[in-house]
Amino acid sequence: MTKSVFCIAQNLDQTEIIVNNLKMAGFAINDISVLFPDKSTTKDFAHEKHTKAPEGAAIGGTVGLGTGAVLGLLAGIGSLAIPGVGPFIAAGPIMGALSGAAVGAATGGLMGVLIGLGIPEYEAKRYEGKINGGNSLISVHAKNSEAVDKAKEIFEFAKAEDISSTEESSVSA
Repeated sequence: MTKSVFCIAQNLDQTEIIVNNLKMAGFAINDISVLFPDKSTTKDFAHEKHTKAPEGAAIGGTVGLGTGAVLGLLAGIGSLAIPGVGPFIAAGPIMGALSGAAVGAATGGLMGVLIGLGIPEYEAKRYEGKINGGNSLISVHAKNSEAVDKAKEIFEFAKAEDISSTEESSVSA
């Protein structure tokens, strides 16, 4: 049983705390994903995929000092534009899924992409509004029920919102 556990973090400081706590709890860097709007620019830009810390730190510099170090450790950090929605910064397995999905997302927007990742429609709609409002979506792959419980505990301890889990379908590590 592999599940993805999701939550919404209200700001980048909370996102950093959650990612750090997931790493300290033993979740692999490659199993943690983060998605948030890129408020550093107002124009859309083409997908540009990066890997590892140097590029992550550069992107992190645009989203806040200190955040780049944490997010820069996540695999595949980069920026992408979802047609009709705008620019986002993504890291982890969600980046690969979104980079392919973003091309076809013009009709479904961010909600369509989230549904494609296996998030139920009612939750995807709620997540879409919060992400567009400046919050971060964090997800982590959990290989067993103990890992699901641990991820939820970390999210709850950090006071994250909209915590849920779903069987993985489209997201791959």
